[in-house]
Amino acid sequence: MEARFADGTRSSEFGYDVAHRSRLDAVVVAPFHHRDGTTYVLLRSALRPPLTIRTPDRSPVVEKASLGELWEVPAGLVEEDERTPAGLVACAARELLEETGYDVGVERIEPLGPPTFPSPGIIGERHFFFAVEVDPARRGAPPEDGSALEHAASLVEVPLAEALEACRTGEIEDAKTELALRRLAERLARSR
Repeated sequence: MEARFADGTRSSEFGYDVAHRSRLDAVVVAPFHHRDGTTYVLLRSALRPPLTIRTPDRSPVVEKASLGELWEVPAGLVEEDERTPAGLVACAARELLEETGYDVGVERIEPLGPPTFPSPGIIGERHFFFAVEVDPARRGAPPEDGSALEHAASLVEVPLAEALEACRTGEIEDAKTELALRRLAERLARSR
């Protein structure tokens, strides 16, 4: 690559790693419900190849044996026909159903703050955040999308406060999940 600056100057050529894919952006969904005065969130863990192939001897810290078992809120890639504001909401509802078994109408999906670029140094992916209150009695079996990345995922409901503590202690290492959980906690605190 070569950088071209506003003043007309250019950098010397340099190598740069970039990840690119046809479905670039993603939705991030924080499903929650209240029970006995406690707010619960649904987290999932599924195959994440980049984590399972990390080379431990190249890490600056000792890797956990459970590194490939990353806990996340549901999330997924935006399809080409979902690249509109209404399409993003439909994508959030679709991903929620595929990954958790919750079939909710798009009118129940609420934006959860502005989008972010989680790793702009390597990929132009943008995350769009949503929250949805769910009824645990209405959760069906996740139909999944047919990919190995969704097959046999583990699902767990945990109190929001415990999930946030797991973020603070490093048990939950996924940045989009931590951001979604913090935004959800802030929203719920404001609505009380």
